[in-house]
Amino acid sequence: MKQIIVFAGSNSKASINKQLAVYAAHLIENVNITLLDLNNFELPLYGIDYENENGIPENAHKLLEAIKSADGLILSLAEHNGAYSAVFKNSFDWMSRIDNKLWSNIPMLLMATSPGGRGGATVLGIAKDRFPYMGGHIVADFSLPLFNDNFIKGKLINKDLNEKLKEQVKAFQDAL
Repeated sequence: MKQIIVFAGSNSKASINKQLAVYAAHLIENVNITLLDLNNFELPLYGIDYENENGIPENAHKLLEAIKSADGLILSLAEHNGAYSAVFKNSFDWMSRIDNKLWSNIPMLLMATSPGGRGGATVLGIAKDRFPYMGGHIVADFSLPLFNDNFIKGKLINKDLNEKLKEQVKAFQDAL
């Protein structure tokens, strides 16, 4: 059975991106799902001086090992001021010091959501441009606008958006 790693680019305990990622993962049949939480991989702020003095933290290795163990990745990115959240960018930076191709060409469903009308489209665009240089194999992507209006009680209630997500999930599953 295929192993899917699911996580959000957020450290919010009530992350809307985690909710979306989990929802998408449960649309896939016959896979093992492992949900990662960046709060369980606490890392110091990346800096070359820190790395030179202390090496690469064990949590960076553990997070990268979890990602590399997957047959597929579902990642939903939080957008902070039009870019990655600080916690995701820091984790990304640390992992890239171990392996510059950290995504290892593993099929990826890349998503973003926000309370606003653009649904994290800016951060999604940044990641879609950057991740391929880092071994990212993005086989499907999805942006959910107006999270609080469209996602209620653990479900995507907008039928058109739900169908679009299902299409992207199918493309992802077909790539596994």
